[in-house]
Amino acid sequence: MATSDRSRDSGGGARRALGWFESRKNLTGSACALAGVGLALAGVTGPWWPAVVAALYAAGALLAPPERPGPPRFTPPGEVLAALRTDLTVLRGYLAGLELPAAATARLGELDGLLDGLTGAAETAEDARVLHALGSAIRQDIPEAVDGYLRTRWWSRLAPGTRSPEEELRRQLDALHAELTGLAGSVREDLELRQQSHTHYLRLRHPDGPDGPDSPENGRDGTGDPRRRLS
Repeated sequence: MATSDRSRDSGGGARRALGWFESRKNLTGSACALAGVGLALAGVTGPWWPAVVAALYAAGALLAPPERPGPPRFTPPGEVLAALRTDLTVLRGYLAGLELPAAATARLGELDGLLDGLTGAAETAEDARVLHALGSAIRQDIPEAVDGYLRTRWWSRLAPGTRSPEEELRRQLDALHAELTGLAGSVREDLELRQQSHTHYLRLRHPDGPDGPDSPENGRDGTGDPRRRLS
């Protein structure tokens, strides 16, 4: 064990030494030291050239900008979306083995269609808010709603409550359906805006085209003035 500890320590020391050689401080100090060697060869520093070279190296190392860690690398959105599709398959297997009210089963089928469409669209990966909502629905909201129904249904047989478990499950699934429908609508609106922006860009780039702002079809004569009817 002591041998392995020494090996790890020596390996860490080698990595630190290599990191120093590649650091900005060492590179800047080395460049300044080379300038000092050049001065020594030119006869400027005289017999004090070793001290001058060392001083220039130290000055360069001190003046060099500090090392800054790079930005963290998170999981790419495409991989997050693929993981959500895998979890959706797991959720389907969980729900398939349960006995649920007919209304809840129908609503879960609608939710499955929304989740399948949202997790299967590449555009979904471009919106972190949508990814978060999908992950919450698949991994937490739907399983928790169904599990809460199953637990409460058993206890309600012993001591009925003021609201039936079936009604509470329906309310939860309706809320999830409204949320996912809104997410699908927001993705569609973003795509429509992108498409309209591209249309506007193309019309401005070709103002004399058939659909450009200066085209005759839009009431322009090619010079930017409205066309007037001749009496």
